[in-house]
Amino acid sequence: MVTRAYTVAFEGITARIVEVQCAVSPGLPAFSIVGLPDKAVTEARERVRSALSAMAIALPSKRITVNLSPANLPKIGSHFDLPIAMALLAALDIVPREDVENFIALGELSLDGTLVAVTGALPAAMAAAEEDRALLCPAPCGAEAAWVGATQVIAPTSLLAAVQHFSGQTPIAPSEPGEVCKAAGIRDFRDVIGQERAKRALEIAAAGRHHTLLVGPPGSGKSMLAARLPGILPQLSAAEALETSMIHSLSGLLDEGGISRERPFREPHHTASMAAIVGGGKGARPGEVSLAHNGVLFMDEFPEFPRAVLETLRQPIETGRIVVSRANAHVRYPCRFMLVAAANPCKCGHLADPSRACARAPQCGEDYLGRISGPLLDRFDLRLDIGPVAFGELDMPASSDTSAQIAERVRAARDIQTERYRDTPEIRVNSDAEGSILEHVARPDADGLALLTAVAERFGLSARGYHRVLRVARTIADLAGSGTVTRVHIAEAVSFRMANAEAQVPA
Repeated sequence: MVTRAYTVAFEGITARIVEVQCAVSPGLPAFSIVGLPDKAVTEARERVRSALSAMAIALPSKRITVNLSPANLPKIGSHFDLPIAMALLAALDIVPREDVENFIALGELSLDGTLVAVTGALPAAMAAAEEDRALLCPAPCGAEAAWVGATQVIAPTSLLAAVQHFSGQTPIAPSEPGEVCKAAGIRDFRDVIGQERAKRALEIAAAGRHHTLLVGPPGSGKSMLAARLPGILPQLSAAEALETSMIHSLSGLLDEGGISRERPFREPHHTASMAAIVGGGKGARPGEVSLAHNGVLFMDEFPEFPRAVLETLRQPIETGRIVVSRANAHVRYPCRFMLVAAANPCKCGHLADPSRACARAPQCGEDYLGRISGPLLDRFDLRLDIGPVAFGELDMPASSDTSAQIAERVRAARDIQTERYRDTPEIRVNSDAEGSILEHVARPDADGLALLTAVAERFGLSARGYHRVLRVARTIADLAGSGTVTRVHIAEAVSFRMANAEAQVPA
């Protein structure tokens, strides 16, 4: 008779159900695993054999065949150990077969039978809830999986504890969700001396999730400003937190089962590979753009990133998702992030200071920022020229609002947008609006439309640029509590878009 257990195989953040079939039949002693397993899955034979031996269970001198169905779906990872062991124990009549079939199991076995934590417990729990099954996973993963709340999570510490639970000897209490992770020390915008225009730009960016480019000499505060963005962003909603945590679960970034309500802030180094940024590698794992989903992706020294990496950002910026295509995998990840890029005006960074600029100025600035292509530059809603802070200003008292005060204004603007787009779930903030919806919610008054038309003609705005000005103006109006986009809002939106386009970036 064939016994069955159930587990999952991951395609992006989607957990596909895998049926683990086990047959013990007469024949020469053998233990085979079929169904397109990778190296880690085939090695499960030895881990399962050793774990059963540690429980004083000897495998019968028969032919043991384990099939992972569907057979055409690649099976990757060590989390297949536990379901294979449970299917085999059911075939040996050590645990009830019906009970095993009511669970989705995942977990890695050590040689002594201890269950080792694996990645992906959260999306696995989501799949278990959809299949109306409970989840069996290692104890370290229980708190993480329990956040789903729609399915029972049993998290034993070892294979022996799992057997004792199924046999009724020592039942295991269902796991409880982990603690909500507390945010680390939030950096305050009040620590930044001067740069009031830059603070205003980041407030607008946070309110509408607009992509922002900061250009300025070394030490002008670009990285310092970006590092304080998390302090003004609203907390993740319950749905957003679960969505973001599923990606982090696949990457093993959830600490002790805790889920954070703070928006992610990712800052990859400019030497990062394309696979690290957009995803890829073995199993097509999520990259930085997906790990920043619902949060901020900060790319310092933006022109220093490889050209190919920068160009791959163009599509996910527009669509909010990335498809990682490899020879044996085509995986889709969500990546609706806010891109904040920082760059020096030239290689030496002192283009605007004739006394310190190199002999190639201004050609060096054109060459350096020319690494950012026109199509990519067109996708930045806010482009800001940041000047240096004079040494004498460093002793001046702080004059700007605190991060808490800015965060309150941002939250109020986000609330307006949530109410505005409540009937269109695919649109959450102004930067998502497009087409007829954008024309309806962001149409300026007569004076504002006249100004925008004049700017479009004077500077040759593309259709994308025209719509991005409208989105930013709508956000500025939301921050002001205005129901109508006026000439003032259009003027400020245009000022942020055109600054670097004229002064820094070559035509």
